[in-house]
Amino acid sequence: MDRLILVSNRLPVTVSVDAHDSVCVTRSVGGLATGLRHPHEQRNGVWIGWPGTTDQQLPASKRERLERQLAEHGTMPVYLSAREVSRYYEGFANGVLWPLFHYLIGEVPLRMPGWDTYQEVNERFADAVARQYREGDVIWVHDYQLLLVPEALRRRVPGARIGFFLHIPFPSSDVFAMLPQRERILRGLLGADLVGFHTARDALHFGLALERILGREVDGDTVLDGGRRVRIGVFPMGVDAADFERRARDAKVDEAARRARGDGTCALLVGVDRLDYTKGIPRRLLAFEELLTRHPELRGCVRLVQVVVPSRSNVDAYRRLRRDVDGLVGRINGAFGSAEWVPIHYLYRSVPEEELLALYRAADVMLVTPLRDGMNLVAKEFVACRGDEDGVLVLSEFAGAAAEMREAVIVNPYDVDALAAAIHRALTMPDAERRRRMRGLRQHVFDHDVHRWADSFLDALGARDGAAVA
Repeated sequence: MDRLILVSNRLPVTVSVDAHDSVCVTRSVGGLATGLRHPHEQRNGVWIGWPGTTDQQLPASKRERLERQLAEHGTMPVYLSAREVSRYYEGFANGVLWPLFHYLIGEVPLRMPGWDTYQEVNERFADAVARQYREGDVIWVHDYQLLLVPEALRRRVPGARIGFFLHIPFPSSDVFAMLPQRERILRGLLGADLVGFHTARDALHFGLALERILGREVDGDTVLDGGRRVRIGVFPMGVDAADFERRARDAKVDEAARRARGDGTCALLVGVDRLDYTKGIPRRLLAFEELLTRHPELRGCVRLVQVVVPSRSNVDAYRRLRRDVDGLVGRINGAFGSAEWVPIHYLYRSVPEEELLALYRAADVMLVTPLRDGMNLVAKEFVACRGDEDGVLVLSEFAGAAAEMREAVIVNPYDVDALAAAIHRALTMPDAERRRRMRGLRQHVFDHDVHRWADSFLDALGARDGAAVA
């Protein structure tokens, strides 16, 4: 079996250095780390990425110890300085590409910093891969931080099989055309043999950008690049559904879910999001406020548990978002709450796995209402945990998951009034309909799990000559 080289901005491990200069490497959890663990191990692979520490945090004296431990996990580091993290990762990748690809043009800075460093770091990643490459290896590059790596690798190892997968949306060609570096990024992606997306909409947008910006003709799922056939594929990512269901059945989770439900007099709404302006949290809170205004009979009978996981707290846009969310929660609780009832339980922190699974188990209604999302795995995690075949998923039409999860209550998160009505519909949905919808959702989530996603992409990448993309 061909060896697999995985490439991502971050390694699937967490590196910690304590006060006594001891270095510890532990395996991370999450969608990508979990989904690629099996092919990584099965194909004797190497995973290349940033270990999460800067040069200042990790002097040369500690690197040898770190690299021995990383090698035990089948990983290899690309070290970044604090300046590179600031300019490549925070500046261009997250300051420019992230808002633009999510259609939030107002968050794109007037000057777009970090492009030079973004190019330099992408070239460094390509160098690291080329050093590891052996003839016959399969290379799989991931996400928006590394859009230039496929073409950089093609220059270094012309005959390599290279796949690329974008985990965030690809915007319409009109929006993408706003990016000054648009041609360079498209050429970077065309270095791959297979470019994968979560949804057909994203793949279509990419193809139209190639036609309108580079003048390339896309024939079905194929575009020619200098005599090479580059294929465009749709591969919706899933979760490890069986593992989520197993962990959600744990006795401790069961007890925590009972505590979260309380005495049963209040229906439970749940939202779990990173602090990010793409997640639509303020509009969700406004919809909840509208629900309580329109339906005073629900006061004291429904509560919202909103988990917000801190993210990019040093970025002005995220600090402003946190202030807005804090203010909305305070206003709604002040206007509607009483000594006996608090409408919104707001948790601004990461939650332990047991608590998260318990919230999934306890929720009467799960609110997943991003303004734009590549996929959104929270929706699928919730469904995987509902072995009782109960609960309602309210899902934004702008999440990639909406293309698959049609049994959810699909909403436009920009329409606050309609979102409030959708929440009311979910709360009052008859038992039989709730269970019918959840059975359909679970069937899909289990049939299209993260392992199927990884296998289908790698199968398509391995079948280069004339085979159809799955």
